[in-house]
Amino acid sequence: MIKKAIVFMILSALAFSILNVLVKSLGRFNIYQIVFFRSIGSLLFTIPFILKNRISILGNKKTLLILRGVTGFIAMTLFFKSLTYLSMGASVSIRYISPIFATIFAVILFKENTKYLQWICFAIALIGVFVLKGFNNDLSGLGIFYAILSAVFTGLVFILIRKIGNQDHPIIVVNYFMIIASVSAGILSFSVWITPIGYEWLSLYSLGVFGYFGQYYMTKAFQTGEINQVAPLKYIEVVFTMIIGVIWLNEVYSFISLLGVALILLGLVLNYIIKQNN
Repeated sequence: MIKKAIVFMILSALAFSILNVLVKSLGRFNIYQIVFFRSIGSLLFTIPFILKNRISILGNKKTLLILRGVTGFIAMTLFFKSLTYLSMGASVSIRYISPIFATIFAVILFKENTKYLQWICFAIALIGVFVLKGFNNDLSGLGIFYAILSAVFTGLVFILIRKIGNQDHPIIVVNYFMIIASVSAGILSFSVWITPIGYEWLSLYSLGVFGYFGQYYMTKAFQTGEINQVAPLKYIEVVFTMIIGVIWLNEVYSFISLLGVALILLGLVLNYIIKQNN
């Protein structure tokens, strides 16, 4: 079963990596238009699933579902925005520091106890961010800001999903997110809309497809294998994204950039291991 779970997580990471590359390659479009197509594409999967399985589309915890949708929309928009300023490896790595902010929110809101070792791990990850920027003048400060802000809102998303708990089907949570994102992005992109040409249509609609299957295979991986064995594998998205970026978009990574990314991933993986051994 663990082998199957590993395959599922690798497929998930690969799907999300291709999504990142597609967003980066669609640079001539406004971010809101990209978010719109990313969301609409996923709705083509979630709505039929809900109807087929006769799940209540309105859900139970409507206020929390709406808040999750709004924060998710903001987090995704900020992340896509960071991709226009940074290399994909840097953007994805910084976005993954979201557990730090989720932990801070949990300490403030739920009075959760956090091990000192976890804070040390968070410090290692943050040092990685500082290394990325502090020793690399080619990296955009604005891009770093967008990526960190995206991580903050993603951390808040984790808290909201936890509050929703098992009272709503996971597909309903995703569906609220996609509906709110598609409507909001559709309205915001109206004045800056660029009509796609040729293969651009396929690229834009593929955003939703790869986004959906990335989420789907990640869920399958967690359902099939032990969480403590599978979860650290999600960080291979960074590796896949960097490799595809080098091959597809000719991105170049300096030694300092690679060191910063490595420190971020090291801090996050160690934190997960320590948390699981609580």
